[in-house]
Amino acid sequence: MKTFLAKKETVQPKWYLIDAAGVPLGRLAVKAANIIRGRHKATYTPTVDTGDYVIVINAAKVALTGKKEEQNEYMFFSGFVGGESRRKVSLMRERHPEFIIEHAVKGMLPKNRIAAKMLTKLRVFGGETHTHEANNPVKVTV
Repeated sequence: MKTFLAKKETVQPKWYLIDAAGVPLGRLAVKAANIIRGRHKATYTPTVDTGDYVIVINAAKVALTGKKEEQNEYMFFSGFVGGESRRKVSLMRERHPEFIIEHAVKGMLPKNRIAAKMLTKLRVFGGETHTHEANNPVKVTV
């Protein structure tokens, strides 16, 4: 029996919905990254983007264990001398709750050219509503 390799033309992506309210960030990010990569399918091929779309709602209510809310920081660098800035998770949760999940999922994707394309399949919303009702997403429990 020959090994099956998926083709880009034959992939039929689906849409999945994940509710982040009260779910630990790491568990949520692993689940989302595996769906985006296509690891949950029998037709998974590492060199082809076989993944599905993921919609994450309630990003502002994602759970962080321990003291990560006060201790963890996100570092940004402008490229200029003295252009480094750091922001705590609590501040990012107030201003951009989507960034926390996007950053975690991005870290769990492979570091190659396909990862940038895979990351476009992640849609994160801070509240309970989203704009992709027409795609009939399947609800996934984490």
